[in-house]
Parts: sequence; C-alpha cells; structure tokens
Amino acid sequence: MKVQFWGAAQTVTGSMHLIHHNGKKILLDCGLYQGKRSIAFDKNRTLPFDGSEVDVVVLSHAHIDHSGNLPSLYRSGFRGPIYSTSASRDLAAIMLLDSAKIQTYDVKYVNKKRKRDKLKPFKPLYEQHHAVNTLKQFRTVEYGHLFSIMEGVQVRFHFAGHMLGAAVVELVLDSEEPGGEPIRLVFSGDVGRPDMPILRDPQTVEGADYLIMEATYGNRIHPEGGDAKKTLKEAAQTVYEAGGKLIIPAFSVGRTQELVFRLNQLAEKGELPEMEVFVDSPLAVNATDIFRDHVECFDDEMVDAILNEEDEDPLKFGGLTYIRSSRASKALNFYKKPCIIISASGMCEAGRILHHLKNNIENPSTMILFAGYQAPHTLGRILLDGSKDRIKIYGQEYQVKAKVCKLQGSSGHADQKELLDWAEETADKGNLKGVALVHCEMDGATELKKQLELRKIGPVMIPAPGDEMLMD
Repeated sequence: MKVQFWGAAQTVTGSMHLIHHNGKKILLDCGLYQGKRSIAFDKNRTLPFDGSEVDVVVLSHAHIDHSGNLPSLYRSGFRGPIYSTSASRDLAAIMLLDSAKIQTYDVKYVNKKRKRDKLKPFKPLYEQHHAVNTLKQFRTVEYGHLFSIMEGVQVRFHFAGHMLGAAVVELVLDSEEPGGEPIRLVFSGDVGRPDMPILRDPQTVEGADYLIMEATYGNRIHPEGGDAKKTLKEAAQTVYEAGGKLIIPAFSVGRTQELVFRLNQLAEKGELPEMEVFVDSPLAVNATDIFRDHVECFDDEMVDAILNEEDEDPLKFGGLTYIRSSRASKALNFYKKPCIIISASGMCEAGRILHHLKNNIENPSTMILFAGYQAPHTLGRILLDGSKDRIKIYGQEYQVKAKVCKLQGSSGHADQKELLDWAEETADKGNLKGVALVHCEMDGATELKKQLELRKIGPVMIPAPGDEMLMD
C-alpha cells in the first residue's frame, strides 16, 4: 500500500496523488498545473499514468489547481466515479465548463498570431464535451458521513474552511495483511483559516496514521492585524481621489465572494466611496448563485447577515454590478469614472483580467490589488514581485505604470502557526507514521518540516514528482 505524488509535489499547483491499495488505484485530486505556459501546457496534457487504470477519484475541492485536469483524465480513459461534496460538484460543473471555454478561446486567440507567423496551431487541452462527460461521473456525499468508495476503503469529508465545499479527506483503508489493523490516511486538501468570512472554520481529524498535508505558507506567519476590509477601503479611496480604476485579480470562486462580502460591509456602513463596483467574470457570477444555495457551509456571521440585512443578501449591494456578457465587459474599457473591477483569473494567466490589465496597466492612476497567492512564473507573480521590465500580455509588450499592491489578511490558506496547530491536533491520539508535505514551494516546505519535527510530528518527507510514501 502506497501513495505516489504526481502533482503539487515541490510546487503549489496541479494537486494529484495516487493511492495504490489491493491492486486498485485511487486518485486524490486531478488539478491543473499553473506556471510558465509552455511547461504548463505539456505538463497538463501528458498525465503521468494511464487514466483508464484509475478506479476512483476523491476530490478535495473545486479550485482549478485541484479539479481542472479531470477532463484530461476522462480523455485518457478514466470512467470511474468522482466523489466530492455537493457544493464542490456544483462549483465544478461551472468551473470545468468555463476552463474548457477559456482554453478554447485563448488557443484560438494565440493561433491567429501563429497562423500569421506560419507556425503550427495549438489545440486546447480539452474541450467542453470532455468536461460535460466528466461531470456525469460525480457522486456527492455531505460532510461527516462515512461512506464506501470501493471494497476495503471508506471516506469521510470534514470542513476545510478554504472555499465553498472544500474538504479535509479522511480515508480508512483495510490492511493488505490478513488480520492487520486498518490504516487511517488524512489528506488536508487546502486548509483554510479560522475566523474568515462566509465559511465555517477548518476541522481537524484525530488519530491519523499517515498525513498528506499542504504547506503553501509553511514559512510564513500572516501579519497580525492584517485588516483586509480596511485595506479595501483605503485602496478604494486612493483610486477614487486619483480618478482611476482599482483592478483586483481574484479567483472566481471563494476570493471574489469574500471581497464582495467585505465591500458589502463597507457599503452598509457608508464607508465605501461613491463608485461603481463590477464583478466581471461569468464564472464568478454563476459561483455566487451557487454560494447562496449552500447555507450548510456558512459560518454564523454569514447566516446573521442573511437574516438581518434588509435585502437578505450579503453578496449584493447598491452600486454593485455582476457582468456576464462580453459586450458589457468590453464597455468597461471606455468607462471613465473611478471604479472597482474584480475579475478572473486570480493569477492573471487567462480570462478577462488580461484585457483589463492590457487596457489599464500603463495608467499611473490604476491600482492593481492582488488578493491571493501567485504561483511562480505566472503574470500575477511577476507583477507582484515588482517587475520593472516590460511585460507581455497576449504577445504584446506593456510598461507597468500602475501601482501594484497586495491585500493582506485575505489569504484562504493557513499560515505556519495555523498549519502546525492543525497538524498537532490531527496527529493527536494516533501513532503518526508519516507526513508528506505537498502544495508547496521548497522554502516553505523545508521550514514547515523543521517546525513539525520540533513538535515531534513526523517523520516528514517533501516528495518530488513520482516519489512514494509506503503505508503499512
């Protein structure tokens, strides 16, 4: 019995871990790798195993770096069930279709230039019919229920607090040895933070034998007093006075709704300047509708807001416009008044955000406010690192004249202390035999490994792609 680590191994994106048990294969997540486009394209297209040999998938949550390559798995022959929470399935339904659409659109856009240069055209990673067929394989189970995914393997989902529907996955695997004790494997997925807006706090799972754990911020403590709402207020005021645009690249699912929730709080108190707010992402609009259908995931603050606000909707306020159509999106290029534009993708690798950056990045009155993690080599990371060079968007060069900032206190990932506390509780009352740190860059993982071992949690490994963790 073993786990092979094929994605999010010594890198943050592309979560994909393959369990071998009694001749069967269970895949934890199947996410898209995000980074340098040439590398990402090849990495995502070429799966490190035959999809037809995978028996079942268990999905921790619907973010594209965890779910986005499921259609490629289908394309390579996978026909088994995909287990998730109902909220994750609802989000995956729109996110995978959107991913296919964006890939088709972006490839079409790039191929126009390649045709002019007499280069061989690209093909999209997958198309919408692959996504549709993938969605037919989903099976949903709610939090807290122990259920069987195959003979000798049971699973339970626990609240992860990271995004709507996100789960910590507990697996109970029968021993491969006659009369042996079952093995409890816990996969953290992405661990959220306590006391964040909208969602319930992350739960721990006591008594793990083995732990696969994210380490995104393994070497970082989120700044104390990092007040995201205050930062939003100050950024909006600065842009309003300059007569510019506040452009916020944000993941369509989770981060966008959190931003809207905080802006709603400011608007309710009259603390937001009189400026229009646009959520320009069809996916974000659809995801917000799904949020409203999953009250079981909400914390008390969100429930109280629903019950007590006059409009009974903390994701809506005067001056807020949700944009679906491309025509309305393009019209923002000619909008002359100060405004806030929240658009995807959050790492500026695709989608409408690229058009907003292209049209505003050379304007000194523009502020670009990043609200989430930026993977290495993505355009978002290049901008956030303060590149003074000209950057390329859709093959054209632009000079960065806009002010670039980061929204502190808004991370959806636990920091080092929160990860250590979570791991300590998860390891309690058990005989932890191994920890694998994934979803991480090496600096963060190395420091978290050191801190875990100081707390006598381990042994700890930082697997490279293809490495294995034996379980017995």
